[in-house]
Amino acid sequence: MTLADTFGAPYYAVIFTSVRTELEAREYDDAARRMLELVRQQPGFLGVESARGDDGLGITVSYWASEAAILVWKEHPEHRDIRERGRATWYRQCTTRVSRVERGYSFRR
Repeated sequence: MTLADTFGAPYYAVIFTSVRTELEAREYDDAARRMLELVRQQPGFLGVESARGDDGLGITVSYWASEAAILVWKEHPEHRDIRERGRATWYRQCTTRVSRVERGYSFRR
């Protein structure tokens, strides 16, 4: 696993926490790969980190240059469709939080 870089502050973090169902796991994986491919093309996107436990709990943090860039991604038609499919099929529960990052620190061995 690779961590996202630390960026010049301020920037924004979108924290998506979810609990998965066990439905359509392969389709979920395909959709997640497609969203990662698509988000990397979005202006203002800085990076992403994601982890999921065996219990289905997942946390994905995406980093953005501005709130405006986040809103454009939120309204992207393909992302919107996948988000609705997730709510209908793949998630038992999910929460999205948007925060402004004032500073960041990193260490690399």
